[in-house]
Amino acid sequence: MLDLTKLAQQMQGMSQHMSREVEAAQKRLEIAQRFLEAAKPHQRQLVEHQENLGNRILFNPAKPVEAIDACSYIPVPPKVHTVFATDGSQISPSAHEIAYCYLLNVGRIILYYGQSRHPVLDSVPEIYYQPEDLYISRQWGIRTEEWMGYRRTVSEAVILAEIGEYLSMIPGNLLSIPTLAMVDGSLTYWFLEQLPSEARNLILEPILEAWDSLRLAGIPLLGYVSASRSSETVSFLRLEACPHEEPNCVKYCPTVGIIDSKGFYKKAPCQSFEPLRDTVVWASKLQPGQRSPLWRSQARILDLYDCHQVYFCYVNVGTEIARIEVPAWVAENSEQLELALGMMIAQVKKGYGYPVALAEAHNQAVVKGGDRTRFFAMLEQEMIKAGMKNIGTSYKEARKRGSIA
Repeated sequence: MLDLTKLAQQMQGMSQHMSREVEAAQKRLEIAQRFLEAAKPHQRQLVEHQENLGNRILFNPAKPVEAIDACSYIPVPPKVHTVFATDGSQISPSAHEIAYCYLLNVGRIILYYGQSRHPVLDSVPEIYYQPEDLYISRQWGIRTEEWMGYRRTVSEAVILAEIGEYLSMIPGNLLSIPTLAMVDGSLTYWFLEQLPSEARNLILEPILEAWDSLRLAGIPLLGYVSASRSSETVSFLRLEACPHEEPNCVKYCPTVGIIDSKGFYKKAPCQSFEPLRDTVVWASKLQPGQRSPLWRSQARILDLYDCHQVYFCYVNVGTEIARIEVPAWVAENSEQLELALGMMIAQVKKGYGYPVALAEAHNQAVVKGGDRTRFFAMLEQEMIKAGMKNIGTSYKEARKRGSIA
């Protein structure tokens, strides 16, 4: 049980710390805004430095593909359009349950607007119990629980592509109607960086194949990142803040990141406004309904994405500054990009601050406590039918469920 009396004693110190952080964040924002203004006249030169120096820049700035001070309004979407989305949840494997297995449940949503069609709201569950499902990741030192999360990401992408194929086969060529595929979160899967190449291919290849299917169907893909903590565009301002003739970190700042005699990490001169998130900067620039300039992410893992390089912008959706990510084939088609952003804004308005398709996909996917109980009850019945005996949870699990506290 949580002792709130003891916890209350710590709250005062935390609130004071947060108050000081607000003041410090405002100062960092003012510094970043000055560098943003200073970078406007020679944006092209900064991009050239970025391209020429490559790995000698030891941080990860995004590359602007539009003027860095460009803030444009997003057009209103057509009344007739279609939006679909997926999201996933799971029942994790446990050695204390009646069987060692896991379940993935992917919520599917198709919302038709102005078409007199009923929406589709359902989920696709799948049980994984074969040895190749449970233990294949052990050869790479990856726990089954982690691998389950990666497999869920694959399932979400594959089912999203299946919805796109389904829509393309509906009589009357439904895809002549503007259509948008949405996912919750980033299109850049950072966890892939730590995986061995063989494991990474098993995860990434089916995802890229699914995206290819959407690309060939002419359906834009959009990742909606709420409460983003990214600083990729702010990192670009470090190129302007660099006091040296060129932002060559290897040459001029080789000791950055090393712990000094006082136990602090050494910072570079260009880090005067860190830590500062992109959303804080763009919140000071964007009006509701406006988007930031388009940027291309320079994350190393994207070298494996082929034609699906990730571009992004920030959008003031009214309730927050959302990070919107799209693959290259959407970003390079300005008409398709603006149409996708318009449908995204409409989704946020219909969802009262968050895209309704993503919210409903989550609701369809989530596995509640009662669902978990019924799942294992069904599994127990099937095991009994198969002639198995002595079926039950471990004593530890049984004791936890029947606490006397």
